[in-house]
Amino acid sequence: MNKRSSWALPYAVFLLLFVVMPLVLVAVYAFQDAQGHFSLANIAKFFSDSDSLATFALSMEVAIENTLLCILLGYPAAYILANKDLNRSAVTVVLFILPMWINALMRTLATAELFTMAGITLGKGTLLFGMCYDYLPFMIYPIYNILNKMDTSYAEAAKDLGAKPFEVFTKVTLPLSMPGVISGVLMVFMPTVSTFAISEFLTNNKIKLFGTIIQENINNSMWNYGAALSLVMLVIIAITTVLQKNSGQEAEGGVI
Repeated sequence: MNKRSSWALPYAVFLLLFVVMPLVLVAVYAFQDAQGHFSLANIAKFFSDSDSLATFALSMEVAIENTLLCILLGYPAAYILANKDLNRSAVTVVLFILPMWINALMRTLATAELFTMAGITLGKGTLLFGMCYDYLPFMIYPIYNILNKMDTSYAEAAKDLGAKPFEVFTKVTLPLSMPGVISGVLMVFMPTVSTFAISEFLTNNKIKLFGTIIQENINNSMWNYGAALSLVMLVIIAITTVLQKNSGQEAEGGVI
């Protein structure tokens, strides 16, 4: 117990019980039929089920739209927060954190109630509004952290060489901040695809996302097909993470 590595034992046990084992069980159930025999029927069912594919396509569409909205709103906000000439108070940064202190489900219920009180019909528009409201901080802070730590000498050198403010931003600031943008995209895109509570409350269950059909299958004791859908989601997350890592390394290599 005097070794430092011994202190990592509780974390290793935690990861084994609550991370590795659930993932293994998902994979096992995904490749089994109702009788517990090995089968690829669940995976094949997903690719042959028009409803599941349509829901998956809609989820990807909503996720892309929400991610783009978060970038359009989040990047300027992060830029202002990181710019000492535009933001001289640390209180402004705290204001963006305040919504995160409230449970996401409570924020969603409150948003749905506001739409109802205003007489706004719940649909895709309200869904995108609620998702952007919930996930916008996850886009702002990765970008803010990169911009805040950025070496200002690059921008100053560009100005000394005659670059205009717009050129400084497009050729220096924006490329250097891309690792933060990529991290923000990953943190917004994947939760949007897999969410179900937001779509249920902000559309009255009119719009079903991929997370919704996973929940429905699990609730209806269709464990094997639900696990297969979850496995598909895990594969997408893994691919996205690898692409994000490679893009981040390329961005860093370009800066160097």
